[in-house]
Amino acid sequence: MGKILGRYILREVITAWIVVMGVLLVILLANQVAAVLERAAASQFPQGVVLELIYLGILQYLGILVPVGLLLGIVLALGRLYHDSELAAALACGVRPVTLYGGVIGLGVVLAAGLAALTLLVAPGATAQALTIRNAAIRAGQFAPLQPGTFRAFAGGTAVVYAERIDPDGTLQNVFVERNQGTLVEVTLARRAVQTVSPDGSSQSIQLFDGQRFEGIPGSAQFRSMPSFAQLTIPVRLPPATAVVTDLDAQPTAALLASADPKRQAMLQWRISMPLMCIILTVLAVPLARLKPRQGRYAHVWLAVVVYLVYANLISAGQAWIAHGAIPVAIGLWWAHTAVILLAVAVIFAPQALQRLRYRPAGMA
Repeated sequence: MGKILGRYILREVITAWIVVMGVLLVILLANQVAAVLERAAASQFPQGVVLELIYLGILQYLGILVPVGLLLGIVLALGRLYHDSELAAALACGVRPVTLYGGVIGLGVVLAAGLAALTLLVAPGATAQALTIRNAAIRAGQFAPLQPGTFRAFAGGTAVVYAERIDPDGTLQNVFVERNQGTLVEVTLARRAVQTVSPDGSSQSIQLFDGQRFEGIPGSAQFRSMPSFAQLTIPVRLPPATAVVTDLDAQPTAALLASADPKRQAMLQWRISMPLMCIILTVLAVPLARLKPRQGRYAHVWLAVVVYLVYANLISAGQAWIAHGAIPVAIGLWWAHTAVILLAVAVIFAPQALQRLRYRPAGMA
């Protein structure tokens, strides 16, 4: 009988977890799509890389969603069972709590193992791949031909080029170029221009013909007209091709293990913390979902959200402290996990202790 109830509770928890993860993934997907499309529009990404960057971005942030999704899924599922008196009836019939909740704890351990593989192996590789693709897409976008009637940003947004029309041979007609050099803005108008790429493909330039330049500081009267020119070449700086990804999030876990740098050790501690958080929150969610009679099934959802936010902020603050040397690497983030474990122990055993104190015999007072 107990095993049947255990499987029933596990099925309810898995169903609630899938629903919560689905909602969180939709929110994450919306944010990723908006961020990637904004970056793609600004840097002229090729269309083929947008979906790949969205997919890799989801892999990077999936490790953050699994713990909170599991916590909310357990609290929602067990909250419904407590609200409908199903768990109260099972416990009153003598079914052991270990039998009822063993499957839920096992689910947390399995998800933590998968999360460890994700945060330690998959996510760093996805970040490195996303950075490589992004660098290549920026360079490809910079080398893409201009489109007539549209403004095009170059050199990280410090130069903007506009052409009214483009001839079949690629010659730009009625060209506008704006370049920012610190506080100084240079505006160039030319009758025609040609966009050329160096033979090695590492740089490009725009050759302007029959035009005039203006330069000055926006918002002030310090503008002056430069002499007309017959030909002017404007070089366009391109981002360097980085074959080695140096972003800390993209470093392999093995490289972090071999380094004594506090920033790398802080990142390593964060990656290890995600699967540990998954297990600790699973254990904490079981007593946290316990409801009193006549409480609503969603009564403790807000409390679960607060616990997760405090836990996540402790880990983020601890990571920053380790990176800046405020906390020794040996201590790491274990203090944050210990604090939440103590909270879980208090939530589990405090009701029983209070009940013993309330109903102890008068002679023992």
